[in-house]
Amino acid sequence: MSGHSKWSTIKRKKGAADARRGKIFTKIIKEIIIAAREGGGDADSNARLRLAIQNAKGANMPKDNIERAIKKAVGADAESYVETTFEGYAPNGIAVFVECLTDNNNRTVASVRSAFNKYGGNLGTNGSLSYLFDRKGIFTINNEGLSTEDLELEMIDAGAEDIEIDEDTITITCLREDFGNVSRKLGELGIEPEESRLQRIPNDTKKLDVESAKKVLKFIEALEDDDDIQNVYHNLEMTDELAEALE
Repeated sequence: MSGHSKWSTIKRKKGAADARRGKIFTKIIKEIIIAAREGGGDADSNARLRLAIQNAKGANMPKDNIERAIKKAVGADAESYVETTFEGYAPNGIAVFVECLTDNNNRTVASVRSAFNKYGGNLGTNGSLSYLFDRKGIFTINNEGLSTEDLELEMIDAGAEDIEIDEDTITITCLREDFGNVSRKLGELGIEPEESRLQRIPNDTKKLDVESAKKVLKFIEALEDDDDIQNVYHNLEMTDELAEALE
């Protein structure tokens, strides 16, 4: 299992806990709101909204919640969210890229800076770490009842760069420019991903001992628990030893 697949498995386990606290729903609702505000409330003509709704369904968000978020976005009193990013280093030189959706940028800046300071990290300037990450499409699919051999052929034909299969899920990776092709092919096959989005994948990873890695992950989790933060990416390598320690 590759490093990305190991991270995906652990993130899904964490995601189940987050969903109970409402963290996952909060982040998805904000994505729906900003997508609808920018491109309108019709998912048929708004690709970003369509993707956000797809992710909401994958997280088992009730239909009523999705519809309320869209109505809230296109209404006169809709909240206005701004997209912003932060780049810096966690302890031991681990690169960290943070994506936010916020209605109060001053609050978010203060919160992110506080987390970096508390956990011994260092904030950098925007663009300073972009070269360490590639934007790629990641699709997570439930493996139940699928013919993986046939699916692999279809996905490769659609532009998939890598396909990772484990007991429960299939993770498909593609180049950013092939995201739409892979998404359409899955739709044609009647497969609805549990999650599909463009993610920042590190082009090089850094290995740490387990205790140092755990300290970095505690910092990452603190960032992820902030409601203003949508995604946190890093280049810490998921070794077999670390994966076992986190199970």
